[in-house]
Amino acid sequence: MKIAIVCYPTFGGSGVVATELGLALSRRGHEVHFITYKQPVRLETISSHIRFHEVNVPEYPLFHYQPYELALSSKLVNVVKNYGIEVLHVHYAIPHAYAGYMAKKMLEEEGVYIPMVTTLHGTDITLVGNHPFYKPAVTFSINNSDIVTSVSESLKEDTLKFFDIRKKIEVIPNFIDVSKFKQKIFTDCQRELMAHDDERIITHVSNFRKVKRVEDVVRIFFEIQKNVKARLMMVGEGPERENAEKLVRELDITDRVLFLGQSNEIDKILCFSDLFLLPSETESFGLAALEAMVQSVPVISSNTGGLPEVNVNDFSGFLHEVGDINGMAKSAVFILQDISVLNKFKEQAREAAERFDINQIVPMYEELYEKALIQA
Repeated sequence: MKIAIVCYPTFGGSGVVATELGLALSRRGHEVHFITYKQPVRLETISSHIRFHEVNVPEYPLFHYQPYELALSSKLVNVVKNYGIEVLHVHYAIPHAYAGYMAKKMLEEEGVYIPMVTTLHGTDITLVGNHPFYKPAVTFSINNSDIVTSVSESLKEDTLKFFDIRKKIEVIPNFIDVSKFKQKIFTDCQRELMAHDDERIITHVSNFRKVKRVEDVVRIFFEIQKNVKARLMMVGEGPERENAEKLVRELDITDRVLFLGQSNEIDKILCFSDLFLLPSETESFGLAALEAMVQSVPVISSNTGGLPEVNVNDFSGFLHEVGDINGMAKSAVFILQDISVLNKFKEQAREAAERFDINQIVPMYEELYEKALIQA
């Protein structure tokens, strides 16, 4: 099957999931074409089954904001015609589903009919898409997709709540390639770069936006380190990093907190980690939690959005109400204080993550593609 995937090429969850899906589909013999404004961060190699098509947006003084949707829809038309694309899979409702619909209409003028699958990932619905400026376009794009999927039951419910949707929404969760983590390839001596042998390593990975509540991460760690010798690894960049760094100085724990910035070595950092903190205001799925769990790292998280569908309370970690800093800290200490308890939660975190193995999820998408082709 020839599949075109439209996504954001950045470190964010939707781009990562879309890229990993395309790579998995290519390994299963499909021809996959990525279409976006730069090469996705996880698309490290191009093969005979994988193509990348860059969307270039010419700059004209007439436009205050350059029309990416126009350039994208035109690029989609060209790629579909030149490469015989059979299915268009767009990730994130705006602007991708909107541009995809325009491309479909342009192609139909030339007698070419291609089904479009739209996958909703989170902020395209709960934050950006629900803005009054965008809501009509998002509603229109979803309703005019041939098949719509969401990454969690929670996101599906939010979509039906916030928008006037007439389409059935299929839930296909995010996934992880469990086989990549069968064996830890990093040595103990490398762990010493981050912490001493008698210290626990606690990690947070995010884009440091307000919704991630990174100051809560710092406050939770502050309570933990009163009871357990530990270091906190803060991985990522974003607008809330400065506030988090300021709070670390105010609490006088700069010697125990390391801000690592954007990193391509997250797997290595998680491999050494003992606990993952994710106290977000909301998470449509919680891919960062899943990536920690597959590395046998238990998770302390809020119980919002799709997180309860990923992090199993009192098994892979613990769930708490948003803002419950003391409760999250107590649960963390419970896991970290006793090595036997920690090892038990590590094993259970890995077991919970295996439910989302890529080999179980990708066939669900293949089945939807086949369904879309029949309906086209």
